[in-house]
Amino acid sequence: MTVLNLTAQIRSILDRTNAPVEKQSLAEATVQAGASTQRHYHRLSEEFYFILEGTGRMDIDGETRAVGPGDAILIPAGTWHTITAAERLRFLCCCAPPYAHEDTYFE
Repeated sequence: MTVLNLTAQIRSILDRTNAPVEKQSLAEATVQAGASTQRHYHRLSEEFYFILEGTGRMDIDGETRAVGPGDAILIPAGTWHTITAAERLRFLCCCAPPYAHEDTYFE
């Protein structure tokens, strides 16, 4: 499954819709240069991002840091977060428990 919105394209690799996963999910996200993901949080899911390509800025609860290839980012459950691409970003997203739309809250 691929989800496309105004800021990011997200391709599910393994989740509850396409595999018998119980405890985690994996997706690939692409954010175009100059764009940001919509600020959000997950009440239940802890999330990891692993940057494959590109550079940008990651904001977690108001703390912002530069990110680039090879960086791994922990996003604890319940923390507001967004990522902004300085150049096209491609990264893996892992959620535990698995990603669920109903566990995603936007500003």
